[in-house]
Amino acid sequence: MMPVFALMLLALVQVGLLVRTRVLVTHAAREAVRSAAVGVSDGGVRSAALAAADLDPGRLTVSVRRAGGRAIVELRYAEPTDVPLVGPLVSDAVFEARATMRLE
Repeated sequence: MMPVFALMLLALVQVGLLVRTRVLVTHAAREAVRSAAVGVSDGGVRSAALAAADLDPGRLTVSVRRAGGRAIVELRYAEPTDVPLVGPLVSDAVFEARATMRLE
């Protein structure tokens, strides 16, 4: 009984970490598009995304487009699932977020 409870508790921790990462990626996309909308360079947009959230720069891909009077930023982040016992059972999670804002 106790091993099942421990496994369920670890699974809950892993889900909590993944939800946290999802929120961070969404927040980073919003901050990045704000920077893109005011004319910051693509490198600056990536820096804004990294400054907004505690994300590993090596796992983050940022795509910036400016067209039709809008800035569009797409983020892709691969989060490792590394909670003991549970992490190895599932593959790494990939989160994507997209944000659009009118150019200023």
